[in-house]
Amino acid sequence: MKTSCDFLVIGSGIGGLSFAIRAARAGTVIMITKKSDSESNTNYAQGGIACVLDPGDSFESHICDTLVAGAGLCDEKAVRIIVEEGPARIAELINWGTSFSRSRKSKAAFHLDLGREGGHSVNRIVHAHDFTGRAVEESLLRQLRRHPNVTLYENHYAVELITNHYIKGSRGPNTCFGAYVLDTTKRAIFAVQAKITCLSTGGCGRTYLHTTNPEIATGDGVAMAYRAGACIENMEFIQFHPTTLYHEGADSFLISEALRGFGAVLKDKRGRKFMDQYHPLKSLAPRDIVARAIDNEMKKSGDSCVFLDIRHIPAAAVRRNFPVIYRRCLDYGINITTDLIPVVPAAHYLCGGVKVDENGQSTIARLFACGEVSCTGLHGANRLASNSLLEALVYSRRAADFATANAGGMERLDSRRIPPWDDRGTIDNEEWVLLSHNVTEVQSVMWDYVGIVRSNLRLERALRRIQFLEKETENFYKRTKITPRLLELRNVVTCAKLIVLSALRRRESRGLHFTTDYPKQDDLHWKRNTLLVKPLPRRQS
Repeated sequence: MKTSCDFLVIGSGIGGLSFAIRAARAGTVIMITKKSDSESNTNYAQGGIACVLDPGDSFESHICDTLVAGAGLCDEKAVRIIVEEGPARIAELINWGTSFSRSRKSKAAFHLDLGREGGHSVNRIVHAHDFTGRAVEESLLRQLRRHPNVTLYENHYAVELITNHYIKGSRGPNTCFGAYVLDTTKRAIFAVQAKITCLSTGGCGRTYLHTTNPEIATGDGVAMAYRAGACIENMEFIQFHPTTLYHEGADSFLISEALRGFGAVLKDKRGRKFMDQYHPLKSLAPRDIVARAIDNEMKKSGDSCVFLDIRHIPAAAVRRNFPVIYRRCLDYGINITTDLIPVVPAAHYLCGGVKVDENGQSTIARLFACGEVSCTGLHGANRLASNSLLEALVYSRRAADFATANAGGMERLDSRRIPPWDDRGTIDNEEWVLLSHNVTEVQSVMWDYVGIVRSNLRLERALRRIQFLEKETENFYKRTKITPRLLELRNVVTCAKLIVLSALRRRESRGLHFTTDYPKQDDLHWKRNTLLVKPLPRRQS
């Protein structure tokens, strides 16, 4: 088994795949993923990629829309980088074989059919019908598999990052030298040594009871980076997607915002278009406004959901543009061309994460992050729809270019200095059944007290419960043979704590963070980012 490389990539989303493809041109790459190579948040992305490609659009317009959505916390330099470098990344994806939806009538580059989503002033959403993420992921995987320099380990789970704080006699700033990795089939933990490590582990949607995210989205990268001493930024800004299918068997199946861009309208069960009273853009308002509006309407009426109505659009056009959503809803007895679609909000996207610079480098040397796990400054307090895949493409390119340019002068750490994983004194504990309920308890606490609308009372109650669960989980972790479920519980608890701590620090309402104790935005005192850094233990001598 290969345990040493130039570039270690943890996670196989769009950011990790893009980084690995470029890094493989300059050195050896090990990519680890805890499931299969195509299991990631990217693969579930329905909507598309926001990009300026139409002659009637402009970089300044896209930048302005992003800054407005971000509610004053966007890093304008990062926004400009991502928007202006976007067209080249779309061209590259097309070169690599991604088949986006096209229209002969389109005046956009490549004759792409550009959709529109909430918060955008013009049509600029590049898409492949309603399975864009899957189309992009498949083309990137094809490119990756052509590289002989890439070793892919499926069903492997990163346990902890290896930093010099835990290496005897180490000097200098906090630096990452790879990771301890669990082979889930052999139940063995080994060290992977690397010059450069890149996190592309996605977000932490599974911290919440109701989410659009797949089961793998347990915040692993954020939690590992925090434990290793990296700066974590803006964790209070959790985007709740306004429209997920309300059906007991649907596991919060996402109903893409592109439906509203295509003409679908939000209504209550009496048929009233309630968004008219909340925002000039009505059903196409930014996601935080739509989610709070739906939450408010449900609380006022006592109804368990609201509805999307796309029945006024020709059925053939709906089926042609949204084949996945159409078929999936049919599975649950809903024909979206003739029936109202019941929807509720659900946790969707993490706007914060591992703080990185304009080259994707974290505050730990040699540790990079791209995609949802990172915080570049693009999203600020609220993500503009379909900006996330664009961010991952642009920053993975920048990170790979910077990393490959600098890796040549780096020496690998002598592997003999990396201590083997020590699990002496641990046992195969059958008490997991006694602890497994903690996952659901964390998710329920977060949904009930740290959701769309918050208060100090709810947050403080959440923190007390999370801290108790964290202590219980850590005690169990220290005396038990490690399993994937235990690692996921540990990471979910860590991310939950970071979200609550960040939310308690922000004493205002801004973007995705709304609290009844401080209902107004306060630019005088709180137009700044929330930063969390874990104090590290003393180094070994």
